[in-house]
Amino acid sequence: MELMKELVMVIGRIVTIIPLMLIVALLMGKRSIGELPVFDFLVIIILGAVVGADIADPDIPHIHTGVAIVFIGIFQIIVSKSIIKFRKLGHLITFEPTIVIQDGQLVIKNLKRLRYSVDNVLQMLREKDVFDISDVHLGIIEANGRISILKKETKATVTLEDMNLEKKSATISYPVIVDGKIYVDVLEKLQLSEKWLQDQLVNLGFTTKEEIFFASVNDKQELHVSLKGYKENGEGLAPIYH
Repeated sequence: MELMKELVMVIGRIVTIIPLMLIVALLMGKRSIGELPVFDFLVIIILGAVVGADIADPDIPHIHTGVAIVFIGIFQIIVSKSIIKFRKLGHLITFEPTIVIQDGQLVIKNLKRLRYSVDNVLQMLREKDVFDISDVHLGIIEANGRISILKKETKATVTLEDMNLEKKSATISYPVIVDGKIYVDVLEKLQLSEKWLQDQLVNLGFTTKEEIFFASVNDKQELHVSLKGYKENGEGLAPIYH
């Protein structure tokens, strides 16, 4: 009997708490649901913890949970409006956009600061339908952790009908060197040898693979190289703010 009473209480809490959560989420706005900057991410985690504890533990007064949800939502709204009004506050409680690719070159210092790996960046590029890093003029990690891409002018999308051109097949690049290490298995799959790679590096003026942070080969067997020393100290990079 006691168990049944507790189960009914849990069901009652779920039925009442979900509409309240929906109302608060709608009041917080699309920004909290779609983009999830760091502050909003923390708010969502706290709301989840509060609601989860309320549902799982019947001993917690239900009214306390309701009040907590309402005030968390109000606090988020106040902070969101304050960020718009006071720019410095926004800079303090969120991440600034960070350049990680410039002219097809990886900005290693910024990658290390963000703790992003080459694989992370390549995956995000593929999600943006970019399969060759050499096509990218500028790559920026936004405050929500996503990447924004500005392609090189020669790679910008054009209307084929307007240009009276036939569509060329897209290319995809494959990593063959990451942080000075040659991916022999990738070369083999591409039916290329280490000697071919070394010859290509020599033709580009590189004497050793250790000075290369990232290199890739596309379907046309074109080699793209990103150096370890490129923008290592962040020189020449203009800061980007919200």
